[in-house]
Amino acid sequence: MSNDLKYLSAYSPSVQSQVQQMLAQKTLSKYLLGKYPTSHNISNDKMLRDYVVTLKNHYLKKSAPLSQIKFDDKIHIINNALGLHTYVSRVQGNKLKSKNELRVASLFKNTPDAFLNMIVVHELAHLKEKQHNKAFYQLCQHMMNDYHQVELDLRIYLTQIDAFGTIY
Repeated sequence: MSNDLKYLSAYSPSVQSQVQQMLAQKTLSKYLLGKYPTSHNISNDKMLRDYVVTLKNHYLKKSAPLSQIKFDDKIHIINNALGLHTYVSRVQGNKLKSKNELRVASLFKNTPDAFLNMIVVHELAHLKEKQHNKAFYQLCQHMMNDYHQVELDLRIYLTQIDAFGTIY
């Protein structure tokens, strides 16, 4: 497999072939802009917090609260991840205190709402399911019906960025 398709390594040869063809013809941006013509307007950590908390309260009311929600400039570069959910445990006195944090790569400040939604849904699902197992993906689909398609399109967008730069 070509390094051009590093974000699509888990997908079928058929999907990879289609994306490789769009890459060669330089039509990835046309495909993406046809499906996702505009970007969201969430531009700072406060707006992201409101967005995440609204989704969390709708789908995961009883899950643990999030202590920190923010865009993070370092995620994509260091962890090669789109978002990050961390569970921090600390001993304070004789009590074990824990807190959940959710971070989204700053790269997604200027992307379609569907991409941001997919990343947030993915990270929120980790509040209930730590592993990427069947229950995890069922929860993602419960929160976002077209989760798998949007994840594929987001990976195509990352391929677009690597090859030709951002389009939003």
